[in-house]
This record gives sequence, C-alpha cells and structure tokens, in this order.
Amino acid sequence: MPTLLLALLLLADPQTSTAAAPMDYADAKRLADADEAAVTGPAKEKLLAAQAALLDAGVADCNRFDLRGDVTPFIVVMQLDAQGRVRQTWREGGSPLAICLERYVRDRILVPPPKAPFHASLEISFGR
Repeated sequence: MPTLLLALLLLADPQTSTAAAPMDYADAKRLADADEAAVTGPAKEKLLAAQAALLDAGVADCNRFDLRGDVTPFIVVMQLDAQGRVRQTWREGGSPLAICLERYVRDRILVPPPKAPFHASLEISFGR
C-alpha cells in the first residue's frame, strides 16, 4: 500500500498539489496601474475622490503617532473585493508613515470597483 501511495504522489500534477504563489509588490503594482487606467469618466472621478479621502483619513489617523518626520516617498497597493473593501495590501517603502498607512487601509472600504478583484494604489511623495 505505501508503494501505491508513493506512485500516486509521484504522478500527481505539481500544479494542483501546491498552493498558488503569493503575489509580490511588483505584480500587484502592475495590476493596480492597469485596473486604474481602465476606469474612465465619472467612475474615475469617484475612485480618485475615494482614494484622496482614504489617504487624508489615514494620514490624520497616523499623525497620532511620532513618525519621526521621515518624508521618503512610498506606495501602498490595495486589492479590493466587489464591495470595495481592501482585502490585501502591498507596500514599497519602509517609513513609519508608510507602515502606518498600510495598516490603516486594511479592511477599509474604498468604492465598489468595476470588477473584482480590483487593484488600486496610493502613491505618496513629499515634493515641493
């Protein structure tokens, strides 16, 4: 019996026996750029307004903490479900504000997207 089990495991399709690899930041950002570019007209305006409101609320919430004045640019990518709830995040940048904002957006609701999953990003820079 153990020989039969070993033979079945060796013949099994490796694609079906392993879980899907987790998405990395670069892949998530590419999806966000493509998803956001596909939104036009009033839906685009609504998405941008929701992103701005989420960013403003997140920065206000994070200001409760001493973030040591680090003004390094960063990006937070969000994966939204059909209701617009943030289900997963990825971040480029390790400043205290970046970390705080990524934590803040998790499980928040943006806007119902045109498709699910939908990827969007918050790109923050502190230029003059």
